[in-house]
Amino acid sequence: MLEHITLPDNVLPPVAPYSHAVRAGDFLFVTGQLPEDPQSGAVQKIAIADQTRQVMENLKRVLTHAETGFDRVVMARVFVTDFRYYDTVNEIYASYFGAARLPSRTTVGVTALAGYGDVEIDLIVYCGD
Repeated sequence: MLEHITLPDNVLPPVAPYSHAVRAGDFLFVTGQLPEDPQSGAVQKIAIADQTRQVMENLKRVLTHAETGFDRVVMARVFVTDFRYYDTVNEIYASYFGAARLPSRTTVGVTALAGYGDVEIDLIVYCGD
């Protein structure tokens, strides 16, 4: 059974035909989040550390609303427009998980992202017992 998660006002509505999160059985699939400001909806063209922090905060809002957290993430995909950002993205990303409990992950270099941000991250979360 699929459940599309309806998100609160502090998470921007999708800008295309997709759901921010879909629960399928014991798994929650969280759509890639960009460095969008939750009030204005604008993608923040700021330093990569600040973009990554905004992406992680946007993911945190979705996880919190779905009554789960980063400790339940089993898989992450990170998309970056420049691998020179790799170390900075990793530092911010890891701070949300803690070094002892990191999910599996794929990192992909891309030429562009929607909204022209430089980092996007999506998640697969295990919500079972």
